[in-house]
This record gives sequence, structure tokens and C-alpha cells, in this order.
Amino acid sequence: MKEVFFTPGPSQLHPGVPEFLQEALAQNIPSISHRSGQFEKIYTAAADGVRAVLGAPASFHVFFLGSATEGMERIIQNCSAKHTFHFVNGAFAERFLQTAQELDRTTHELRAPYGEGFDFGSVDIPKETELICATHNETSTGVMLQPEDLQSLKQRYPKKLLALDIVSSAPYPTLSYEHLDAVFFSVQKCFGLPAGLGVLLVNDFCLEKSADILRLGQSVGTYHNFPTLVSFSEKNQTPETPNVLGIYLLGKVCEAFVATGMDKIRVGIDERAAFIYDFLDRSKSFSAFVKNPRMRSRTVISAACANASTIIKALGKQGLHVGSGYGKFKDQHIRIANFPAHTLSDTQRVLQSLEQLTAA
Repeated sequence: MKEVFFTPGPSQLHPGVPEFLQEALAQNIPSISHRSGQFEKIYTAAADGVRAVLGAPASFHVFFLGSATEGMERIIQNCSAKHTFHFVNGAFAERFLQTAQELDRTTHELRAPYGEGFDFGSVDIPKETELICATHNETSTGVMLQPEDLQSLKQRYPKKLLALDIVSSAPYPTLSYEHLDAVFFSVQKCFGLPAGLGVLLVNDFCLEKSADILRLGQSVGTYHNFPTLVSFSEKNQTPETPNVLGIYLLGKVCEAFVATGMDKIRVGIDERAAFIYDFLDRSKSFSAFVKNPRMRSRTVISAACANASTIIKALGKQGLHVGSGYGKFKDQHIRIANFPAHTLSDTQRVLQSLEQLTAA
């Protein structure tokens, strides 16, 4: 029985991972020094690969962290001395907000009901705000913000730094990096890799802000502050011993994405997402939690249903693994990941199984 993981992270491995792992072991990648020339080449390949698949310019610095959650903390510490603003419409946007509060920032926020987006044109961000934090793709509910809305927001507030969580959407969205200052993600979702590696991209405005905060005598973190991270990244190194194997695998997956073509990957995601939403819109047992089609995520699709835990267990017996609802929606939703590693035939298989389970 073929097992397929539609869980929203960790999720289905990229099909090239077994081969990439064998190559890494043959080259003793897990044993090499992180100060070696060999590692510097691995760092360069991964950083350049990330920029290539995201469409980010070379001027963006790429830092490797322990997780995306760490990325939130590093951004708050280095890009704000006191005031942050948060768009909150789900559990991970809430975590970004809580991180700022735990770091003793004065937080301002605009909230939307879970499952909904925002009217960016009407938001009024306080003058004292230094950093705006948004979640492009809310993993907990399946709401996806539109890049053009974020671009318009930045155009209205050009002097405020804009940080974007792209954890469960990268590298799907086509973003305007001219209108972004920091983005971050982790590799266990769309990149189809084992968990344990976070990636943060920042521009020079973020580095300048970090330096300004240091001049105020305020901490910007310890070994993973921006000045330290950039000083090592310029040598294609990390401050500490990193997840060398994870960085190597990331570079290989990015290389595979480029070889396939990002446009082709996005078309495949759109095709499968349309197939899933069409099923949900026709179903009597399931419905898309996000009602506004414009706000529906293409990569994490949240379906409202009864008896979610029973359905998840029944699918698991067929080798089909989907995610439960997040937090308060645990027993009310199932979440279906739609990442580059997924195929249309496997997507059809899980939807056919859902239909059979509810018809029985």
C-alpha cells in the first residue's frame, strides 16, 4: 500500500530526497566541517537556489536558522526597537504577535475572523510602528493573502519594514521583493524535506535597523543576531555548527525545482487546488472553510466537516495521511496539503476516498 502524506508539515518528501541522501552519505556530507571550503560551496548552492526559486534578488541575504519560529524572534529583535504591527487571522499570525509581546515590544494589531483576510486599503498603521508583520499563508486555517495587497500596503508605508511569513506557501507565490524587507520559511512543507531547518531572507534595510537598535544599547539577540549572521554569510558560513545535511538537501531540492521550472510547479499546484476546491464546493459532507475564493490558499486547504478524527483515521488505514484541524478546529476540520511533491493522481485518490467514506 502506497503511503502519501498530505499533512501540512512535515509532509510528503520531495521524490528526489532518497537519491540526494545517498549522494550526501557517499560524500560524507554529515561529517564535514562547517568551516571547510566544501561547506562554503554547499551554503552558496543553497542560498543561490533559494533566491532562484523564490525570485528574490541577490541583494537579499540568506540566513539558515533552526526553525521558522526562530525567524519570527530574530525579525522582532533586529527590526524593531519598540513598536510592531500585526495582521492576525490565525494561530501562526497569533504566534508572531505573541513573540513580539514576549520580547517586550509594544504591539498594535488588526484582527480578522479565522478563515478571513483583511481590507488592506482601509488599515491605518500607527505612526510609531517600525515593523509590520503579516502571514502570507495561514497554515492553521488555509487563508492566503494576495501579493498585490501586500505590495499596496508597502507603497502606503514605505519607511516601515514589512516582514512576511511564507512558511506554508514558499516557493509558490510570486512576490515583489521590492516591496518586502524580510521573509522566512521552514523546509518541511513545500520544499518536501525533513524538519529542522529554517530560512530567513532580509534586505539591507533590516541590517541597518539592527545596527540602529544596537547603537541604542538594546539587545538584538546573541549568536544569531543580524550583524553576526551577515558577517558569516558573507563567507558562506554560519555562526555555529548548522544542519549541514539539511542545507545540502535544500540546495538539491532547489536545483530540482529550477530544472522542472517554477512556472510548471505553480501550474500543477493551481490545477490540484482547483480540483480540491471543486470537490469541496460540490460535496454535501465537506466544505471549504475559507469562503472567499480570492483568499483561499492553494497550498494548505482547510475543509470543514463532521467527525474529522474518524475520517482521518479511516484515511490513514488506506495509507492516506491528512492533517487535523489546528487548535480549536482540531475536530472540525481536515487540512489537505498541496505541495510540489504531491501529484494529481494521489490527490484524486484522497478525494475519491473521502467521497467513499462519507457515502458509506
